[in-house]
Amino acid sequence: MKYIKQPLSIQLQIDKLKSRGLIFDDEKIAVDYLSNISYYRLRAYTYPFQDNTDEDNDHHFIRNDIHFKDIIDLYCFDRRLRSLIFNAIEKIEVAIRTKIVYEYAIATQDSHWFMNEDLYRDNYENIIEDMGGEVDRSNEDFIKHYDQKYNDPDFPPAWMTLEVLSFGTLSRMFSFLDSKSDPNKKIAKEFGLPNSFILENWMHSLSVLRNCCAHHSRIWNRRFPVGLKLPYNTSYPFIGRETIKTIHNNKLFASLSCIKYILDIISPQSDFKKNLISIIQDGGNLLKIKDMGFPENWAYLDVWKEK
Repeated sequence: MKYIKQPLSIQLQIDKLKSRGLIFDDEKIAVDYLSNISYYRLRAYTYPFQDNTDEDNDHHFIRNDIHFKDIIDLYCFDRRLRSLIFNAIEKIEVAIRTKIVYEYAIATQDSHWFMNEDLYRDNYENIIEDMGGEVDRSNEDFIKHYDQKYNDPDFPPAWMTLEVLSFGTLSRMFSFLDSKSDPNKKIAKEFGLPNSFILENWMHSLSVLRNCCAHHSRIWNRRFPVGLKLPYNTSYPFIGRETIKTIHNNKLFASLSCIKYILDIISPQSDFKKNLISIIQDGGNLLKIKDMGFPENWAYLDVWKEK
């Protein structure tokens, strides 16, 4: 099938949304919004409230009480939530990176331990290639200084090399390390997790979520491709065994719970829950937190209780 849709002026965009049942209280304000937030980007927030099965492709709103402002409120909620999550994951990423570098460097007494193939269980050549690419692309002064002063080894030491890796590459590297090694098990234990496979899974999932936030993708009402492994035998308060069975591990609440769990360890004074509640309260008329996997009693689960 050939794509034949034509570009629409902002006024035609408004007219189309009106014809589908969206209410505009002030079209001038709507023009201002649509001049800065694309019609197609907002489609991600109108879609769940439209009939997307009709053969004529009219996408009429299934409710007759939805205003353009309601859609903007939902969009702004998602934007503020992305910002909160992105900042939280930054703290978590830095903490995990620090522990990986430190525990392996101390255990091996080797500044370049990550180049030791014996420490990996799989994919050594691939991860070294990926790491090399990221080091080569780095503009950090400490990388340039190493290259100017040293030529052996090719890589800078772990505390430089791992510092410039993306969270995704760091996550893959950790997943390829031997999970039975002492530093690997010690890192998981420092986060109160029963084994490093849980931490690997959390790192992978949070790196995907972080990328969604960094690229301004919708996180509200989204199912994520990496389901989270939710342990019941953690060293710190998390979620009870029976409750875990009811949690959708590919929805946002599961990720938020893992973020809160780690923040409680690395940043006990964090205002993450307080800020999350504030963002939810200002979410607008269309926000239903169950769409993100929140259970009704979420604020009373162990990880979310006031300490």
